[in-house]
Amino acid sequence: MSVVLGYDESPGALRALDVAIQTAAAFHEPLVLVYGAGAPGSLGEEYRAHSDALRSAGREALAHARSTAEAAGVRTVVEILDAHPAQALLDAAARHAARVVVVGSYGESPMRGALLGSTPHKLLHLSSVPVLCVPAADPPAAVPPPGRP
Repeated sequence: MSVVLGYDESPGALRALDVAIQTAAAFHEPLVLVYGAGAPGSLGEEYRAHSDALRSAGREALAHARSTAEAAGVRTVVEILDAHPAQALLDAAARHAARVVVVGSYGESPMRGALLGSTPHKLLHLSSVPVLCVPAADPPAAVPPPGRP
């Protein structure tokens, strides 16, 4: 079994990395670090340039995640996949017998996620394993209405 993390150095992914490291350590399982580098289109020089740039960004991002996890004593596996992020995570989860898939969330509304197709939204609907969505920041504290304690 393993813990799979989608990682891209976004604010949500940074917090998700911490949670994924804690989860992998608690279960004594490897952390599979995944970067989906699926470029739009499929042919020509522009596609190759975009794909190369995405793979380079993925290598940089995952190097940071790997060093952070290994410093915490968590074994890692790194995968840069030629697929869009949600599909890359689903594929990695199946290959590595994932206990859970961890992703960061940008705090977008469910409606926006449904319309724009966010990675967490897709995973929640398509994954056969539990998905843990980690918010980019702590939600603001609830403020009681005036006149209430």
